[in-house]
Amino acid sequence: MNISVYRKYFSAMIMMGCLATQSQAATNDNFLARNTQDIMELCTAPPTDPLYKEALHFCHGYLVGVYQYQHDFYSEPGFSPLVCPPTPKPSRNQTIAEYVEWVKAHPEYLQERTVDTVMKFLIEKFPCAD
Repeated sequence: MNISVYRKYFSAMIMMGCLATQSQAATNDNFLARNTQDIMELCTAPPTDPLYKEALHFCHGYLVGVYQYQHDFYSEPGFSPLVCPPTPKPSRNQTIAEYVEWVKAHPEYLQERTVDTVMKFLIEKFPCAD
């Protein structure tokens, strides 16, 4: 093969890689939040997506709700917290962005329930001292 063939092949591979990492458009079905994949589609919807605003708000609301529920539940007498964020707590936007990156690094969890993957992430990110 000559160098121009390699360049064309390499350019095509780069283009395919870029397309594969771009966000998908959010769909109404994603709002059913059946699994982590649905939440990821909402959390990573691009600003050009017609459902962007709704997707972003749903993403944040859902994930904050999971955190708040576990926080309130494990704050009851007789329970030990599973998640111990530092003081001061990181921002919501920062933590959600880190969750999204964590899920991207763990695609094997995409079909799991979102509450399970959020808790896996939070326990890993903010473990409590024994």
